[in-house]
Amino acid sequence: MEKLLSFQYIKEYQQGLPAGLEEAFLKIKEKPWNLDSFKFYTAVSVMASAKIEGESLEIDSYLKHKTQEVEYLPNLTQKPNDLFEAYEFARDHSLTLDNFLEAHQICTKHLLPDSSRGKLRKGNMLIMNQQTQQIQYEAAFGSQVKSEFDQFWKELSKILSSKLTFQESLFFASLVHLVFVKIHPFADGNGRTARLLEKWFLSNKLGEKAWFIPSEYFYFTHLGDYYQNLGRVGLFYEKLDYSQAIPFLIMLPKAIKPD
Repeated sequence: MEKLLSFQYIKEYQQGLPAGLEEAFLKIKEKPWNLDSFKFYTAVSVMASAKIEGESLEIDSYLKHKTQEVEYLPNLTQKPNDLFEAYEFARDHSLTLDNFLEAHQICTKHLLPDSSRGKLRKGNMLIMNQQTQQIQYEAAFGSQVKSEFDQFWKELSKILSSKLTFQESLFFASLVHLVFVKIHPFADGNGRTARLLEKWFLSNKLGEKAWFIPSEYFYFTHLGDYYQNLGRVGLFYEKLDYSQAIPFLIMLPKAIKPD
């Protein structure tokens, strides 16, 4: 079986990295690590990620909700707050399969019934752009999900236990994000969970300050590119071409070091 997560395209990836990338991350690492900082940066990340999925509350408003305790209608804050809680859980727990499934249960408390939270889907699925309501691609067939997800997690576990360079860590964080959303293993909450998984992986490899990387905000503010680059890899799971993944993989470095 062909690997889902490999070094195959790392050289092409490295050729496209912006200059001064590691120095830009060092500036992020200079920010103080405390609860207030985590709350601020995570509130931005969470609301940006939620808005990609169609949530309507503005990022500034959610910041006021989390940092100044400004109250809004529950239907505006429940799903973002669930996702925020999942980020807190991830911050405090190692990245294991059981913990990842628990994080999905947390972030979908107001999205899915209990029977679907933290559980792999069995039906087929088309993925929609939540902004345009256009079909973006077809995920793995329901009959494939378990085997593909099992292989994905087996490979991810091996990478988590391996020593990676800074550039390799970014490469695999983005590749994990991409492969996960192409499998789309859950009934819902896949996009927000994929972006959380990317950040969780980065914190494992680059340290706790990786939670401050504004990746979700960058994806939201470049949403057209985000969906277009996801689509470059292919519309059908059986015909994915990861040689076309570089534009998507480069988005995370650009979040750290914008043009």
